Order: sequence, then C-alpha cells, then structure tokens
Amino acid sequence: MVVLVVLWALAAPWSAGWAKNIAAGQAARPVTLGSKRQQVTSINVALLTQARPERFRPYFDDPVTDAGSAGAQLAMADNNTTGQFTRQAFTLTEVRVDAGADVRPAFQRLMSEGLRLILVDLPADALRQLATVAGFDTVLIFDIGSRDDELRGKDCAANVMHTLPTRAMLADALGQYLLAKRWTKWLLVPGSHQGDQAFAAAVRRSARRFGAKIVAEKVWEYSFDERRTPESTVPVFTQGEEYDVLVVADEEGAFGDLLAYRTWLPRPVVGTQGLVPTAWHPTHEAWGALQLQSRFRERSGRWMGELDYGAWLAVRAIGEAATRTHSSDFTVLRDYLLSEQFTLAGFKGVPLSFRRWDRQLRQPVLLAQPRSLVAVAPVDGIIHPKNELDTLGYDESESACQAAR
Repeated sequence: MVVLVVLWALAAPWSAGWAKNIAAGQAARPVTLGSKRQQVTSINVALLTQARPERFRPYFDDPVTDAGSAGAQLAMADNNTTGQFTRQAFTLTEVRVDAGADVRPAFQRLMSEGLRLILVDLPADALRQLATVAGFDTVLIFDIGSRDDELRGKDCAANVMHTLPTRAMLADALGQYLLAKRWTKWLLVPGSHQGDQAFAAAVRRSARRFGAKIVAEKVWEYSFDERRTPESTVPVFTQGEEYDVLVVADEEGAFGDLLAYRTWLPRPVVGTQGLVPTAWHPTHEAWGALQLQSRFRERSGRWMGELDYGAWLAVRAIGEAATRTHSSDFTVLRDYLLSEQFTLAGFKGVPLSFRRWDRQLRQPVLLAQPRSLVAVAPVDGIIHPKNELDTLGYDESESACQAAR
C-alpha cells in the first residue's frame, strides 16, 4: 500500500498536466527520456488560384468565395494533427491572382521564397505556361481544379500532378452505369461552349468503349424569352428519335437543368445535369466520408465541393508522403508520391494512387443526383487486368502523354 501511494504521488503532477492538455483540446507533450528532443521540420505548401467570372450561377445559390482554399486548410489541420507525433509542421501560403492577369510572376515569387510544392486552380492555358517555368527537379505542381484530358495527354508535364477526375473518367463512370442499366441508346445534347464540346467528345469515346449507340446529337443553341419557353422548346427539340437516356453536356449550367421532365419521351437526363458523375458530393457518407463531410461543414459553414476535395487530396497526399518517408526533402517526397508504394485514403473505399504514365490520381467516381448518391464507379462487373480504377479514363496503352513516362 505504501508503495502504491508513493507511486501515485510521483505520478500525480504528470497526470494533472496530461488532463489539463486533454481538457484544452491539445495533445500531451511527449516525454523525453535521456535524449535531446527531436527538432520539428517544416513542410511548406502554396495554393495559387485565379479569379474567374461565373456566367450562369443561379441567384438562389450562395456565392462560394473560398472554394479550394477551405479544403486545403482542412487537410493542413489533418496533416498537423499527425505532425504532432512525427515532429513535422505544415504551413500553407495562399495567393490569388486577378482574372485575366499573368500568373507567372506570382508563381515565380512563390518559388523564390522556397516553395516547391504548389497547388494551383487555374485555366488550362495558364497551367501549361507554369509547367514550363520550372522543371521536374525544381517544383511539383498539383492541379486541383481542371478536368482537361489534354493536360494528362499530349500536353502533359512531368512536374504536374492532377487530383480531380478528367472528363474521360467522368464519362466512363457514366457509361459504365448506363451499360449496367442496359440504357444503351443515347441522345447527346451538348452546348456550344468549349467545355461542353470537350465533355461531349468524352461521351462519344465512352459510348464506343462500352458499346452504346448515340442515336442522335443535337447541339443546344437556344435562348429563352417571352415567346420561347422551356415548356414549348424542349419537347420539340427532343422529338424524332427513340432513345433510352438523354446525355447533356452543359458544364456552365446554361440550359441543362431545364431538360429534365420536359423531354418528348419520358426519359432520364444524365451528364452535367440530372444524374451527374463527380469526384465528391454532399450526400456521400460511406467509407468514413460522413466524418470528413461533418468536419468540413463545421469549419467552413457549407458543404464540401469538388474543388475543395481536389485541394484536400493534394495536401493530404503531401502529408502522407511526409509521414511515410519521415522526410521534408523535396526530392524524397516527389519520388515517393510517384512510386508504387504511395497510396492515399480518400474516403472512397479503395486506396488512391497516381498513375505513373500521366500523373492522374486514380479514384472512384460518384454518380449522384442533387439529393442522393445513386452509384459509385467502377461498377460491379467491370474488370481490369491490373487495377479496376484504370477502367476510368485513359489507360496506359491509350495515353498520349510522353513527358511523364
């Protein structure tokens, strides 16, 4: 009994300190026994974005001013939680460039300050320019916002990693689901903008890949006024063909939401509106995603969007590489991210990893309507000799990327 009392008396101050830290929401300080405390290493990350006008945002959708940034900040908090135990500290520097301005000076300034891990949300042309400013041994760029297949194909760069699915990956996810439902006759309705045409091209490729038939393609070129309404225009526009599903390509949201329930035949609408393939969705709760959704909403006061998820993935990938390698060295982190050993938990049920041939992050694609998650691709029955995630988008034998090989 005396021994127990003595031990408790000796331990009491330490126990009280531990309880105080826990009550304050802080991790207890590590106890150093006979050795010098290990020095904390810093891993510095930058986020470079450019303002872009929204052409067709509905008045009832609240504007989002921190898209991407909020996801990066949440991932920073996650990294620093782990960093308390690995003696690593992560910092984030954010720079926003005005719409239409040259982004290269801001990018070069970040590099001059020693930042070599840089997230970007930029138009495709600006991203192409940055990839040539510095080489593979100097900087690693994380593209968190683009869907362009060309940036992973003929215009790829060895020093650019991509975290969001491409248009081809999104279209293939949709194609797999439609094939599983045996909806193989498609009416394709693209808009006239560049992004609409790019997604329409991805849909055509997916139709060929999965044996579907595009029975007709009708480009939407209408606008509405008092004489021409959706109720009068859409039924006439969708007449004349027998089809299972209408596939819309309207990335800017100019007309796609007006098609559902107004078609001549009672058919579902899928694509950029209706049933939508997406990297992330507020209704996704499986595989622990609910806790990520809740933490993001608690910090940001809104639901996590695709751009937030793309930024979160990039920062978490850096954190995972730093944890696994026990290093902050740029070359060590870069090589590990590109290695077969790297995997990332992205709350999608399977490990995510970067394709070595085009630097694209492999990942499942969600298929969702506005208030419901419908399916996740790859769908059951779709097989691949190496990795089923490579059934989405361009596989190695199909890729036109040469710089990343």
